Amino acid sequence: MTDLNVAAPQTLNLLLTRRSGSAKRMKGPGPSDDQVRTLVQAATRVPDHGKLTPWRFLIFKNEARNKFGELLVRALKETEPAANDERIAQERSRFLRAPVIIGVVSHVRKGIPIPEWEQTLSAGAACQTLCIAAHAMGFVANWITEWYAYDPVVTEGLGLQEGERIAGFIYLGHPAEPLEDRPRPAFETIAREWMP
Repeated sequence: MTDLNVAAPQTLNLLLTRRSGSAKRMKGPGPSDDQVRTLVQAATRVPDHGKLTPWRFLIFKNEARNKFGELLVRALKETEPAANDERIAQERSRFLRAPVIIGVVSHVRKGIPIPEWEQTLSAGAACQTLCIAAHAMGFVANWITEWYAYDPVVTEGLGLQEGERIAGFIYLGHPAEPLEDRPRPAFETIAREWMP
């Protein structure tokens, strides 16, 4: 059994030091297959009202990142037929920015007692848990959606079904340069005790 007096400060320090790292400035190595499995297992520990499992995960690594780049180029050419070579190259290499990317797919069931909003929030919690777990493993993570999360050609190519949408793509790797923290809001500006 874990000694809570020891574990609590370590856990709080982990939460208080987590920050995103730019996907554009990531390098390898990324998480191993076993580490990816652990990350996904951690992400399944989020609140899930009704035990619906309102999310699933798509793992992009190795050659799959190149294949996804081709899907992005195809989608780009449908929406921007005049896209120049530089823009096409940017999309083709988008998923090469990080060694591993985990896509989190939100799956909302309609017409049931569990509110749709709670199901969506559960998928968001899975994204954040992936980021925290990655930080605990010594990786840097960046939770991004960008245009392709909403593009019908891309979502069809990813096999999304009715009621599904991308909650986020979690880019995983190591920072290519030291991370700098950004200013955080002061407690007094974002929190107050409610009084009736």
